[in-house]
Amino acid sequence: MSETLIPVAKPIIGDEERAAVDRVMRSGMIAQGPEVATFEKEFAEHFVAGRETVAVNSGTSGLHLGLLAAGIGPGDEVIVPSFTFAATGNSVALTGATPVFVDIEPDYFSLSPEAVRQAITPRTKAIMPVHLYGHPFLVDQLSEIAREHDLMLFEDAAQAHGATWQGKPVGSFGTFAMFSLYPTKNMTSGEGGMVTCDNAELARQVRLLRNQGMEAQYANEVVGFNTRMTDIHAAIGRVQLTKVDGWTAKRQENAAFLTEQLGSIAGIVPPKVAPEASHVYHQYTIRIADGERDRFRTALLEEHQVGSGVYYPIPNHRLASLAHFAPSLELPETEKAATEVLSLPVHPSLAQSDLERIAKAVATVAGAGA
Repeated sequence: MSETLIPVAKPIIGDEERAAVDRVMRSGMIAQGPEVATFEKEFAEHFVAGRETVAVNSGTSGLHLGLLAAGIGPGDEVIVPSFTFAATGNSVALTGATPVFVDIEPDYFSLSPEAVRQAITPRTKAIMPVHLYGHPFLVDQLSEIAREHDLMLFEDAAQAHGATWQGKPVGSFGTFAMFSLYPTKNMTSGEGGMVTCDNAELARQVRLLRNQGMEAQYANEVVGFNTRMTDIHAAIGRVQLTKVDGWTAKRQENAAFLTEQLGSIAGIVPPKVAPEASHVYHQYTIRIADGERDRFRTALLEEHQVGSGVYYPIPNHRLASLAHFAPSLELPETEKAATEVLSLPVHPSLAQSDLERIAKAVATVAGAGA
């Protein structure tokens, strides 16, 4: 009998979430309402020490509205990584500004501080790094560069709920930060995003932009969007907030086991964790060198029924949608990572037997390719 597939991700929706949705449906208040307002407050208290927080309908909307609220627009440049999901660069382009793609450093997939310094021009208004895979970017160095050059720092924290740098939560360093609530993230609202802001006026601008440019009904102040979160989604998110810390602890426990098992396998580089950081392992991402990654991924699935993911196979500066911002750009660490990274299952639904299967499968495939 063949083994069942171990998926690379597995959203967890339980009876409590279903009951919360049913409660909202019975209330008749389905669009943005009291559930959203309560979710914003609870999320802020849970993750960012009460920093003012605005709920929107997706992480991408959160980045887009945060950028607009911060004054980013045509003629501006925002420095971003190329090694990330396209939403990072897309959100800058959607404002009419120019995303400036720079390289990463190899250990934590953070924007390289040296590469950032070299990319600053008179048009640069901000730096927007990504806390990739749940590991914080190099907060101290990038924050210092922003201060030195009078630039804003924005945080793409889509994958990093609960991660910290020197004990301080991600999402509390930048002018604004965005958390995604997509189903595969460490917690979900079904779909949605949260924007945490460092001042009340910025938060007010995000609220205006998400709701057709108005706070009071029909009193439109600016040209805005319809990017509101529904009370249905907020109800799911509120339940998930009560569970996410336990799930994070399980992710960290699973990651520790995998690192212990995989650390001595030739050709496999487990994820590194900076001394200043706590990693929440949205993804457990290893490196496989020598062009073996794709063979490795196929063998894990076909021979061992272990799912995996490649995040991300095409750097943003190579995408047809964004390449015109970066003609002839060479980013060697980004290109290398795109050919080497492989994310293994680390989600909290894994049993110990699943973890042992994953570790054994990796060792077997690595041995076969030796």
